Amino acid sequence: MTQPTVPGPVEDLTRAGVSVWLDDLSRERLRSGNLAELVATRGVVGVTTNPTIFAGALAGGDAYDDALAELSGTDVEDAVERITTDDVRQAADVLRPVYDATGTVDGRVSIEVDPRLARDTAATVATAQRLWATVDRPNVMIKIPATVEGLPAITAVLAQGISVNVTLIFSIERYRAVMDAFLAGLEQARENGHDLAPIGSVASFFVSRVDAAVDAALDDVGTPEALALRGTAAIANARLAYAAAGEVFASERWQALAAAGAHPQRPLWASTGVKNPDYPDTLYVTELVAPGVVNTMPQGTLDAVADHGEITGDTVTGRADEATATLAAVEAQGVSIAEVTTRLEDEGVTKFEVSWDELLTTTKAGLDAAGA
Repeated sequence: MTQPTVPGPVEDLTRAGVSVWLDDLSRERLRSGNLAELVATRGVVGVTTNPTIFAGALAGGDAYDDALAELSGTDVEDAVERITTDDVRQAADVLRPVYDATGTVDGRVSIEVDPRLARDTAATVATAQRLWATVDRPNVMIKIPATVEGLPAITAVLAQGISVNVTLIFSIERYRAVMDAFLAGLEQARENGHDLAPIGSVASFFVSRVDAAVDAALDDVGTPEALALRGTAAIANARLAYAAAGEVFASERWQALAAAGAHPQRPLWASTGVKNPDYPDTLYVTELVAPGVVNTMPQGTLDAVADHGEITGDTVTGRADEATATLAAVEAQGVSIAEVTTRLEDEGVTKFEVSWDELLTTTKAGLDAAGA
């Protein structure tokens, strides 16, 4: 029996130092063996989830019927936590061989803290602790948003030896604060006697949403110069994020942690599905290839890359000056990147809150039907 082969473009991504993660999870993927198949045939080495993904999973198909019947009579919020942590635990078990083979770097599965807590530091920390204990797998990551209130929570959770996926990062300024929170967390973890090697972290830097917002503003300006800049801001923003990470992880502060066994917090390109049909469907993959990054993709983007992605090597390193000039050109058209990224953070939290409410509503309907 021949071994399954990973498509050439995906293999090229991996060789270029990009870890391919799937931005999706459902009970059906687990039940059917699809996730394991993607690990074997699509080079997937990690999984990310969010409230929107879980809301969609619960609303579709019958994969959760047995779980809802078993949980009939349970408080809806407890039921949601039980269902989502069960899914993440099973996914973590599927990915555990990858985790072991990569020395704890990949094979990670993320689960999000209730987004309604995004402005509550103490509640975020408490929920992260509970989710970590409930899933009870070393290769899980707890997702905490990069809000001002989330930053100290990131440090506090890492200090307890809990791996963290920092989500909803849009600006370089906030990303630098995230990296500082990461370093402070590892420093405290070391002081607390934790082994730093298994403490993983990624910083989820959102991509396509930046272009969607900036492009709309450029369309409003309407000049030929403004219209020519559409589709350039998100990639430039991400390339500057990578450059910022390069500075931080070359510092003496980081070197001291690396000497104690720590792995760097990797940039993770999130929101990589193209929203504008005029752009290549692999745009936010092929233009963001660099060593030591993660690209988490929805199924459609992963399939597009596998089918016709053109990986030409590193498309990020050494392009910070070019990226700076691109964003300066956008600013010169009267579009404030700072205003856009601040609005995107607020909208991102709100969207996940809406999805969380949908998840609660769908789960309650399922519980009610199961108990009828």
